[in-house]
Amino acid sequence: VQLVESGGGLVQPGGSLRLSCTASGFTFSSYTGRWYRQAPGKERELVAQIISVGDMSNYADSVKGRFTVSRDNAKNTVYLQMNSLKPEDTATYYCNALGWGKDHWGQGTQVTVSS
Repeated sequence: VQLVESGGGLVQPGGSLRLSCTASGFTFSSYTGRWYRQAPGKERELVAQIISVGDMSNYADSVKGRFTVSRDNAKNTVYLQMNSLKPEDTATYYCNALGWGKDHWGQGTQVTVSS
């Protein structure tokens, strides 16, 4: 059972990135997919989630209107499209799969927004 994130990097303010989280060993579509982030010296924050039933999504107020969470069931992957990035979005982003009494985490991917 594994979650692997990719897509992080360095981007200028106002730019975009798309993070991917690919699952192996379980069917991601049966789980709620969540993206968290943690900046140095701050608590881990839930940024966005996509619920397993109906694919409803929710967002933190700080990213609403800029970030979009989605999933591709054929690729067993959840995405986080991040637009209009700000320096305060700089953090390590973690993917999480929650469901069936289980809680799986990825290793994290760094996103740095800086000019």
